[in-house]
Amino acid sequence: MDRLYGTALRLTRHPADAEDVVAEAVIKAWSQLGRLHDPERFEGWLFHILTNTFISEWRRRRSRPHAGNADTLEPVELDSASFTLFQQLHQPFLLWWGSLEDQFFNGLLQEDLEQALDALPDAYRVTIVLVEVQGYTYEEVASLLGIPVGTVRSRLSRARSRLQKMLWVQAREAGVVLGGKEGGAQE
Repeated sequence: MDRLYGTALRLTRHPADAEDVVAEAVIKAWSQLGRLHDPERFEGWLFHILTNTFISEWRRRRSRPHAGNADTLEPVELDSASFTLFQQLHQPFLLWWGSLEDQFFNGLLQEDLEQALDALPDAYRVTIVLVEVQGYTYEEVASLLGIPVGTVRSRLSRARSRLQKMLWVQAREAGVVLGGKEGGAQE
């Protein structure tokens, strides 16, 4: 259940919305349990329902005029028991090193990555989470979002590019890299 909530929180960015999406997904799964043909695929099936539930709500909200909300929640602090991006990536792009020092720096990088993901526009964030975190194919994401595959590819490319730039700036501000230009060339 923690993984479901963590994924919903990553998609929605708000604890109350994440709880609502998880609750709705669990209710849908319970009512459709008879449709599950292979019990070994339960987890993937449940995450698919969660993702579809989120996308339906996202589309609903996008189509309605957005009214300001005075009850906007503060950003969420994720503890170690909740969702971590690196545990979920189906194609990890970083190695996990054994020393405590390396684990500490990886933890900092994870926080920076989570902040950078949260800063992405919704369309890019949803696309990159569905592909990189949930492991959907481009075709599946296109079908889920109702957009062409080419749009999925371009959103993913733009999301990755923005993430790279944001992380480069964060690394420079943290003193991890000295001056230099994005992409590794130094002045």
